[in-house]
Amino acid sequence: MFKRIGILTGGGDAPGLNAVIRAAVRTAIGEYGMKCTGIEDSFEGILGETQLRKLSLKTVSGILPRGGTILGTRNKGSFCKIIDGEMIIPEMPIDEALRNLNRFKIEALVVIGGEGTLAIAERFHKRGFPVVGVPKTIDNDLSATQVTFGYRTAIDIATEALDRLHTTAASHDRVMIMEVMGRNSGWIALEAGLAGSADVILIPEIGFSIDQVLKKVYAREKAGSLFTNVVVAEGAKEVGGSEIYLDKNELRLGGVGEYVRKQIEERTGKESRCVVLGHLQRGGSPNAFDRMLGTSFGACAVRALVSGERGKMVALQSGQVHTVPLVDAIENIKSVPLDSQLIRTARDIGISFAAVDEDEH
Repeated sequence: MFKRIGILTGGGDAPGLNAVIRAAVRTAIGEYGMKCTGIEDSFEGILGETQLRKLSLKTVSGILPRGGTILGTRNKGSFCKIIDGEMIIPEMPIDEALRNLNRFKIEALVVIGGEGTLAIAERFHKRGFPVVGVPKTIDNDLSATQVTFGYRTAIDIATEALDRLHTTAASHDRVMIMEVMGRNSGWIALEAGLAGSADVILIPEIGFSIDQVLKKVYAREKAGSLFTNVVVAEGAKEVGGSEIYLDKNELRLGGVGEYVRKQIEERTGKESRCVVLGHLQRGGSPNAFDRMLGTSFGACAVRALVSGERGKMVALQSGQVHTVPLVDAIENIKSVPLDSQLIRTARDIGISFAAVDEDEH
């Protein structure tokens, strides 16, 4: 039995992070009599001038509905670099981190994060340090788990936003474009677009044609609907084109919504507007599903460590929380399958993905 475990959060923030921290602490202290140390600002907290804090039952009281993370987080560490437009995670100073963990008598880690954070966690495992990961990303793009916490809340926020855009689009006979997050996966755009009655959904998995977007706008006008709602994932690409970045040096996707808006307005003369949801999808209180999932993940992570599991990640599969090897989780990005039931349903009800071969579906 471990006497003390460390808990850290890495990557972008997501609704439900505090739910995981709370559950892990309550399980470790209340069920197993262990002590908990919070590592602040992701792995940065165990490098250089360490940033650690005691986690107690009192510390985590009342944090379940809070957004963000009480431990702080980082998208990239000081040891990360961007080379030729690609994020490179070199061999971080594991020796230094392990020395600090040993110095503060931290015997195991619960690492909460996305692909990059869990890839670093896997390196600790390879060095023999006990670690269990918890999958976190609003993009829902981690393999080996049916869903990640934070995703459902992001869907709710995007759907509500689309509902509101729907009424203003109809009132002004405009084309409204809503750009959502998701990196190189289209899950948020697809589910929010389907739930919010979008007319066009543009996702990274299906290259889009502006001509097909315009075709949908004209078809709606001919049918008497003088407005159109478009949902576009930040990583969507025009056929033959590439992703659009707000800042290529920082690999910050963004701007495809404005690109689509400009093309529509210039080529149709129709008034168009673009709304970028951005970090609104990350902030605020988690919904009930993400609170429950985060709580289940946090408790399961501690149980897994106590039972002797190493180098694992907790995952939701067929409605049950299990553990899977970390390498399975970080090996591949989970994209929207082209034969997805959601894509088929969207097409069945008349939603366009603006694919070049759209008419063949």
